[in-house]
Amino acid sequence: MSILEKIIFDKKIEVRIKKNLFPVKCLEKFPLFERKTISLSKTLNKSNSGIIAEHKRRSPSKQIINNSHSLIDVVKGYESSGVCGVSILTDQKYFGGSLEDLNIARASTNQSILRKDFIVDEYQILESKAHGADVILLIASVLNKSQIKNLSDFAKTLDLEVLLEIHDLDELKKTIISSIDLLGVNNRNLKNFEIDLKTSKKLAKEIPNEFIKVSESGISNTNSIIELKKYGYKGFLVGETFMKTNNPGKAAYKFIKTIESEF
Repeated sequence: MSILEKIIFDKKIEVRIKKNLFPVKCLEKFPLFERKTISLSKTLNKSNSGIIAEHKRRSPSKQIINNSHSLIDVVKGYESSGVCGVSILTDQKYFGGSLEDLNIARASTNQSILRKDFIVDEYQILESKAHGADVILLIASVLNKSQIKNLSDFAKTLDLEVLLEIHDLDELKKTIISSIDLLGVNNRNLKNFEIDLKTSKKLAKEIPNEFIKVSESGISNTNSIIELKKYGYKGFLVGETFMKTNNPGKAAYKFIKTIESEF
């Protein structure tokens, strides 16, 4: 069993437990459930940098990345730096995140928030809305086309945008669905965790123009973004590059200013 298969196996068990603890009718009564969401895609379209900055404590491939900084300080620092949105990892077992992180982030920023997790059930989308997310992540490698359509359609009924993550052309072919807003190319192979930015370049021409193109993982310098912009990418998900520093917000600010000076 690969690490991704294990994550999904554990996630399905987690969702079953949560459904019993917090039924849907409870989620629908959360104060944040009725809030108006903020569009990430519109912000990216108007931005010169396109940075979506991630709060990430650890990962299966890197273990501890940054477990010392206050989430509030990181999120507020990102907002001050001029990022387009913030990504919050909410998986606890493998990434050290939580839904409480999503709540704290929502209370700390007026920017669009992406809930980054392994979504396999409509329940998690309701959960995302109830805890203040504006965008959800769907991963093509763990969902079939019918599941992608059903989950993304359901997200739309809650006014949530959908970032659909792909890794290769086969995954792209099953994701051309009108309820997808942003199409992310993950440069990290989830089977062996190797990173190659050529993945984004190779798939760029295959992605229809109606989708906002987002490049994910392995973006460690501004030259990579300047190069990927030539391939039509509007968004860039950056996590470890900022989180491994002593001041993620300051690191993001310098990163963004360098990009903006080129455009």
